[in-house]
Amino acid sequence: MHTSHLADLRQSIATLSAEFVEIRRRIHAHPELAFEERQTSELVAQRLAAWGYEVHRGLGTTGVVGKLTKGRGQKTLGIRADMDALPIQEKTGLPYASTVAGKMHACGHDGHTAILLCAARYLAESVDFNGTLNLIFQPAEENEGGALRMVEEGLFDRFPCDEIYALHNSPGLPVGQIGLITGPAMASFDRATVTLRGRGAHGAMPHHGIDPMQCAASIVLGLQSIVGREIDALKSAVITVGSIQAGSTYNVVPETATIKIGVRTLDPKVRDLVEERIRGFVAAQAESFRLQSEVVYERKYPVLVNHAAQTEFARQAAIRLLGADNVVERPPVMGSEDFAYMLEHRPGAYVRLGNGLGEDGGCMVHNPLYDFNDKALPVGAAFWAHLAQSYLV
Repeated sequence: MHTSHLADLRQSIATLSAEFVEIRRRIHAHPELAFEERQTSELVAQRLAAWGYEVHRGLGTTGVVGKLTKGRGQKTLGIRADMDALPIQEKTGLPYASTVAGKMHACGHDGHTAILLCAARYLAESVDFNGTLNLIFQPAEENEGGALRMVEEGLFDRFPCDEIYALHNSPGLPVGQIGLITGPAMASFDRATVTLRGRGAHGAMPHHGIDPMQCAASIVLGLQSIVGREIDALKSAVITVGSIQAGSTYNVVPETATIKIGVRTLDPKVRDLVEERIRGFVAAQAESFRLQSEVVYERKYPVLVNHAAQTEFARQAAIRLLGADNVVERPPVMGSEDFAYMLEHRPGAYVRLGNGLGEDGGCMVHNPLYDFNDKALPVGAAFWAHLAQSYLV
């Protein structure tokens, strides 16, 4: 695409963006949690239909897919945006802050949705591409696996995609920059629930009981030896104990203790090893304290792996649009993302969109003070428009 065409694209998107900033703020003020995104999906569906997209609703409960075909080309492209909010009480004090107690868009999915809608309008009204564009508005990214549900309900059977792409805003990366990395980009997420069963007793006579608290304390401290001594130092693994629940008062040895553990890795073999060692470590510790134990181990999101060719394609599109200085290598993070499920079924890439530094959008996600930076909206929309037009030629 010639430089003049890219300048026209950027100008057109900049002109459109004010409308979509307002849409973003409307979504922000009315956050909806996983699989509850009815108002948001209704807004998305109405807008797509008005621009000539073939609109399909209900995939993954509240998901929306907008399909647009131009020309006779056989290529198919998928672009995904997530729509759900988080169960967090907003503290920003913004004029468009959440109107729903205990719920807020603390991860920028309101921005991701508005970005893709902006690109959708531009692509429908201003671009003659050659092929089929599938815009996927996904519910329930936050811990509930909406991407997996859409795939299981036939997303790629009903809407074939040769390649699939998604983005996420990135506080700490300047607005106007895009970050990418080939290979593992985000960690797997698993969780283990450990139940220890002993025998209750009076706190003054603990020898009459079998105390699960001592064992729980030993497990919590000892789990870190798995990371520190059993995982290759050049590999990544995080084991986080997020909850210990046992007992209710001062002078009673409790009968049971429950430990909730989060596990994140960037390598499937490391993932397998950590599960194996947590199970073995808990069993051995429980036996040494004369306790019964149970480990319920749930595999949640897989490692998100960016495919090499598609990551390079996205990188080159970003360089053409923003310049080489504004396209950076972004190292993997230990957070997780259910777009990983889509990348297990189709080649593609997940990119990072700069959300700003410091007070200009630098507050980290999942924070009551976070807000998506509206200055990033036209950058993301222009990127999607250029990537789609470059692919569907």
